[in-house]
Amino acid sequence: MSDETPLGPGREFDLVRVMMARWGDRARGIGDDATSLDLPPGEQLVVSTDTSLEDVHFRREWLSPEEIGWRATAAALSDLAAMAAKPLGVLVALTLPPAWLDELGALAEGIAAATSAAGAPIVGGDLTNGAPLALTLTVLGTTAAPLRRSGAQPGDTLWVTGQLGGPALAIAAWSEGRQPTPEARARFARPVPRIREAQWLAAAGATAGIDISDGLGGDAAHLAAASGVRITIEAEAVPRITGADVSTAQRSGEEYELLVTTRKSFDAVAFQRTFGLSLTRIGAVERGDAGVDLLIGGERVASPAGYDHYSQ
Repeated sequence: MSDETPLGPGREFDLVRVMMARWGDRARGIGDDATSLDLPPGEQLVVSTDTSLEDVHFRREWLSPEEIGWRATAAALSDLAAMAAKPLGVLVALTLPPAWLDELGALAEGIAAATSAAGAPIVGGDLTNGAPLALTLTVLGTTAAPLRRSGAQPGDTLWVTGQLGGPALAIAAWSEGRQPTPEARARFARPVPRIREAQWLAAAGATAGIDISDGLGGDAAHLAAASGVRITIEAEAVPRITGADVSTAQRSGEEYELLVTTRKSFDAVAFQRTFGLSLTRIGAVERGDAGVDLLIGGERVASPAGYDHYSQ
């Protein structure tokens, strides 16, 4: 990190140095008031911000500090995947309570591990004293043609990556005083933003896309509203992890899998071979009032609403 601007004295900068020591070459341009980045010729800048808040998105007893850092960063990077953007950099803003000071290094390591896996350097951020613990990640990416929610058209088919239900099963287990299965816990603690997978899908003819953060039903409704279409999901076609029924898979949030539409038919075998991840056709796009229907046993039923932070 020889190109970094030296930091001044003070406890706040001492804490920044703790993070920088963990980040090493995975961080760039730290120390000035802002950072500057070059865009590839002919590409657009894609920017998103995501916050992970203690006792809202996770509980301290559920996850290690490293997992908390990874999870918050992966959630933010998933917004770039939703638009088929290539990561350019990440800004990290932490609200760090005194009770978490000893865990700062582990939090920083989790953040760096997630950014490194996605090929996105840490290029700046902010640190403040406060409570509860909050990790706000601003992600920057580039693409020549963003994949948007508004591109689905009647006649398209609906596809999803991976298997759903793990986060909901994990939270249910913790809430009941049980330990989740390793598979369900991993889906909650270490989600993977589908960066390369999204670029493959866009190149293969995806017309619209969204990442699943509010649940399959909720995010399908977002896509339907943006495109002005009716989406039908075949309930039994929804891929699920072991132990998850259709209802669990439908409402499970913070999956960070991709939900995409296409006019063509994706080569699911080639996708599986390339990424070691399933790609499943689960429905279709139709004309009609914007919304989502579930097909269960040949009958249409209303799809459950997605997660809403302000519904309580």
